[in-house]
Amino acid sequence: MPAGLRKLVTLAETVELEMGRPVVPPCRKAVAAAVIANPFAGRYVEDLTALIDTGAELGALLAGEALALLRADPAEIQGYGKAALVGEAGELEHAAALLHPALGAPLRAAIGGGVALVPSSKAMGGPGDVIDVPLGHKDAAYVRSHFDGMRLRIADAPRPAEIVVAVALSTGGRPLPRVGGLTDDAALRQDGLR
Repeated sequence: MPAGLRKLVTLAETVELEMGRPVVPPCRKAVAAAVIANPFAGRYVEDLTALIDTGAELGALLAGEALALLRADPAEIQGYGKAALVGEAGELEHAAALLHPALGAPLRAAIGGGVALVPSSKAMGGPGDVIDVPLGHKDAAYVRSHFDGMRLRIADAPRPAEIVVAVALSTGGRPLPRVGGLTDDAALRQDGLR
């Protein structure tokens, strides 16, 4: 477990019916979030390596938690995303250090790949604020049906010297997508775009 981990929070949802219509297959997605101590809270630090290293640990841990919650095989995962909500004694760069340099590789390893960029969001906030985790197709960014997201609210986090880091996974796109564009079954899955 990463140093300074206070708690893990998970949430899963399955949409079976939308606007009175069956969703086949059902839309399934899950988010796993870690509430961690911010080792740099309240001070400027040039070298953010400690948070980069923590991001790598969290990529594997949170992807595993979300995957277990979905009760899915890694091959079933079609979408992913990541986000961080930094308490007021931190800064957005702390979220960037956790999310960007090292979290993606262990996330991809846990789900058996993914060539598209992992959509992400960063924000400052306090206890009970919503963390929005964007979702996109893991292999083809232009699959519009997979432009989605999950929201999570943790009543007691982040405290001023904490950061909430979250990873979301999905087994498909939005319920009843119909705005056109590239579809999952037509995606080439080669360059991360199409």
